[in-house]
Amino acid sequence: MAIPSTDQINGALRGFDRLYGLELLCCSDTEVRARVAVRDELKQPAGLVHGGVYASVAESIASLATAVAVMGEGEMAMGMSNSTSFLRPITQGVIHAHATRLHRGRTTWVWDVRFSDDEDRTCAITRMTIAVRPSRPAPRPAEG
Repeated sequence: MAIPSTDQINGALRGFDRLYGLELLCCSDTEVRARVAVRDELKQPAGLVHGGVYASVAESIASLATAVAVMGEGEMAMGMSNSTSFLRPITQGVIHAHATRLHRGRTTWVWDVRFSDDEDRTCAITRMTIAVRPSRPAPRPAEG
């Protein structure tokens, strides 16, 4: 099975990832880079990017990279644990995310995600654990 390109993955993004504006820049089974443009809708009342945006980006990029790597083996990937620490706020510009795989196990993968601002200052870090499980068969159409 051919591994989809970053453009193909970006084109396939749906739901919440599209809502907050996730854009993958590169994606492999060991590293992912992505970005999100800061908009007012992504900020909490104090004017800082909402912490949930960081957690969402981390889960999405780690899950996507793991899923792309294991789908050819008939497996799927989903977030299992997400721990984010906030170090410095981002209030404008772009959120830059760089995920690095730390562990590739049979049933779990572990990633570290570093978030930075436009000046490459570390703003948040996430440790993300992804569960790898057998793919579920597609639902069968109802007989009628």
